[in-house]
Amino acid sequence: MNRYFDSLEIRSADERAAALARVLPEQIARAQALPGYGKTLRGFDAARITGPADLAELPVLRKSDLGRAQAEAAPFGGLTTHPVQGFAHVFQSPGPIYEPGGVDHDWWRMGRFLHACGIGPGDIVQNCFSYHLVPAGMIFENGTRAVGAAVLPAGTGQTELQARAAHDLGVTTYAGTPDYLKVILDKADEMGLPLKIAKAAVGGGALFPSLRAEYADRGITCLQCYATADLGNIAYESAAQEGMIVDEGVIVEIVTPGTGNPVAPGEVGEVVVTTLNPDYPLIRFATGDLSAVMDGDSPCGRTNMRIRGWMGRADQTTKIKGMFVRPEQVAALVARHDTITRARVIASREGEADVMTVRIEALGGDPDCYAGTVAEMLKLKGRIEIVPPGSLPNDGKVIEDLRSYD
Repeated sequence: MNRYFDSLEIRSADERAAALARVLPEQIARAQALPGYGKTLRGFDAARITGPADLAELPVLRKSDLGRAQAEAAPFGGLTTHPVQGFAHVFQSPGPIYEPGGVDHDWWRMGRFLHACGIGPGDIVQNCFSYHLVPAGMIFENGTRAVGAAVLPAGTGQTELQARAAHDLGVTTYAGTPDYLKVILDKADEMGLPLKIAKAAVGGGALFPSLRAEYADRGITCLQCYATADLGNIAYESAAQEGMIVDEGVIVEIVTPGTGNPVAPGEVGEVVVTTLNPDYPLIRFATGDLSAVMDGDSPCGRTNMRIRGWMGRADQTTKIKGMFVRPEQVAALVARHDTITRARVIASREGEADVMTVRIEALGGDPDCYAGTVAEMLKLKGRIEIVPPGSLPNDGKVIEDLRSYD
C-alpha cells in the first residue's frame, strides 16, 4: 500500500500555492456565474483571488444564508453548477437544508482520510453512518470505494445484528461516530463473538482521549476526520495523531467569530472553508466551528496546513450523539407548549456515551408529556427534567456543553 493517497499530499508550499493560483480564480468565476451568489460576489475581480489571503476580501457565506437561498430557489439555492437531476443523490439536513451528492471518484474527498487510516483493498468496512436522508453514510461509502475496500452498509441501530455481521463477515474496519463502536464491541463481548476490527475511521462527534485509549487497548487504531454535509471532508488525522491535516480540495481560514477577518496565526477562531468542488462551489462557508492553525508539517510527511481539530462552536450550536442541536430548535420547543417558560439543553457524558438532558421550566407536570415534542424539535431523545419557573440560570445560554475535551 502506498504511503500517501496521491502526490498532492506531499507538495512543497510553492507547488501548492502555484496550483491554487490557477484553480482558485476559476472557482471564484464559476461561483460568480451562479444566481445564488447574486450580488454578494458581483464586482470582485476573480483573476485577483489567487490565494487564501485574497479570500478575505470576499463576504462570508453562512448556513442561514443557505436556508434563505434555498427558500427562494429550491432545492440548492442556485449555488450548484448542475440542476438537481444532474446529481446522483440529494440529502436533507436539519433546517431543513438540502445538499447535493455525487458518486464520481472520491467526490466527497473522504478517500484521502481512509487511506491515512491504512484502509484499502482487502478490508471490509462496516459503515455505521446513517444512510437515511443525511449524507454521512454515502460520504464514507464513496471514500471506501476510492480506496478499494468492501462496504457493509450497516447504518445505525440494531446493535445485535451489527455485532453478528461483524463477526460473520470478518469485518476489519469500523466507520461511524466515535462512541458507537464501543456499543458494538461490548455487544459482541456479551454474545461471545470475537471480532477482527483493527481500524476505525470516525467522525460526527468528539473522539475523547479515554475512548481512543480504550480502543487502542483492544488493538484498534482509531483516527478521526472533520467533515460536514455541505463541504465533505475538511481535515483529517494521520497515524502521527498530531492535529488534523487540511484536505487538498479545500482552503481553510480561521477568522474572528461572526466576521470574515482572519485571526493571528495560532489564535482560536471560526473555521471558514472554500471548496474547490466545481459542482458545488461554496466560497468562504462559515462552519460555526472553532479551531486554530498549528505550526509546521505533520511528522507523517504530509505538508498541507494543520489545524488543532474541533475546539467547540462559535455559537451555542452543539453536536450531541453525532447530531447538531441549535438554539433555534430549543426556541421552537419552548414555543410549542404554553406551559413552558424556558428550556435548556445540557450535553454531558456517562461512561463513553453522550447524554442529552433537557431542563424545562414549567409549573410541574409529567416529563413524559414533553418527550414527543423534544424528539420532534431536537431530533434526539433525551432525559427531561421539569424545574420551577425562574430556576434556570439567566446567562443567555439555551445549550450548555459539560463535556471535557482534554
